[in-house]
Amino acid sequence: MIIFLVVLVVLIGICVGLYFFGKKAEKKQAEQKEQMDAVAQTVSMLVIDKKRLKLKEAGLPAAVVENTPKYLRRTRVPIVKAKIGPKIMTLMCEEKVFEVLPVKKEAKVVLSGIYITGIKSVRGGIPEVAKKKKKGLFSRFKKRKELKVKSSAPASQTGAELFYSFHPISKFLYFPIFSIPRITPP
Repeated sequence: MIIFLVVLVVLIGICVGLYFFGKKAEKKQAEQKEQMDAVAQTVSMLVIDKKRLKLKEAGLPAAVVENTPKYLRRTRVPIVKAKIGPKIMTLMCEEKVFEVLPVKKEAKVVLSGIYITGIKSVRGGIPEVAKKKKKGLFSRFKKRKELKVKSSAPASQTGAELFYSFHPISKFLYFPIFSIPRITPP
C-alpha cells in the first residue's frame, strides 16, 4: 500500500512538472512566432529543389547549425533550394508549406529570415496535394491476412493435406485419420 502511494505521488509530481514545462514552452513559442511575423516579408522566388536533409548536410550557415539544440541536429528538416533574384539560397521551410510548394515553378512566399512560413501564390495555381490517410496498426494485419488467404491452397483441399503439403517432413507425418474434409461456406 505504501509503495502504491509513493508511486502515485511521484506520478502526480511528474504530471504537474510537465504541465508547467508545457506552459513555459507555449509562451516561448508564442514569442518566437511574434518575432517571426514582425520580420516576415513577401518574396518572389523560383524553387529549384526541395528535400528533407539533416542540418549538417543542408548547407545552412554555421550560425544556424550551432544555435540548434544537439538532439535536433540529426533530424531531417524540410529544405528548399531557391533562386531569389540573382542569388541561389538554401532555406528551411514549414511542414505544411513544404508539401504544397511545387518544384521548378515561381512562387510568392512569406519569408522570415531563412525560414519559409507561408505561401501566397504560385504561377499557374497552387497544386492540391492529396492527403495521405494514416494506416492504423490493424490495417497491416488485415493486409497480411488477405495475402495469406490469396496464397492459400484451393478450398477443395482438406486442412490436413494443406498442413502436410507445407510441412518440411510431411511424408513422415501424414496420417489419414486427421484428414477431415474442409467445410466451405455456401
